[in-house]
Amino acid sequence: WSHALPASPYSPTQPLAEAGVDAFHASQRRFWEPVFEGSDMNLAGWARKVSGAASITVGSIGLHGDFLDTLTMGAGATPTTGHIARLEQMIDDGEVDIVAVGRALLADPQCAEKLRNGDDAFIPFTVEKLATLD
Repeated sequence: WSHALPASPYSPTQPLAEAGVDAFHASQRRFWEPVFEGSDMNLAGWARKVSGAASITVGSIGLHGDFLDTLTMGAGATPTTGHIARLEQMIDDGEVDIVAVGRALLADPQCAEKLRNGDDAFIPFTVEKLATLD
């Protein structure tokens, strides 16, 4: 899903930021994938760069497994700590300000605590988790 770098730094985020938007919540399927060839930044990083506003990254945060496979084939998406270093680097570099988590928390409400503590006893996300919030 990579595109060429834009020729102009203009972005549709600029007028929104000028109108007072505080943050852009930029969701993409896999947060670690760059959005433009020639750049390591994801969609949230680019939103922050061109608008100056805060950015929120989300997209398979803390999960190992493909979202579409989870929905179509019933494959589980298991939480992982594998991308934590990349997230920390993105925050340290000022690329993003906030990290959002969705499916991993639906499957395992203790996921954030487990990730913080390096505990890998996660409950995998499955499509059945969308039917209940117990």
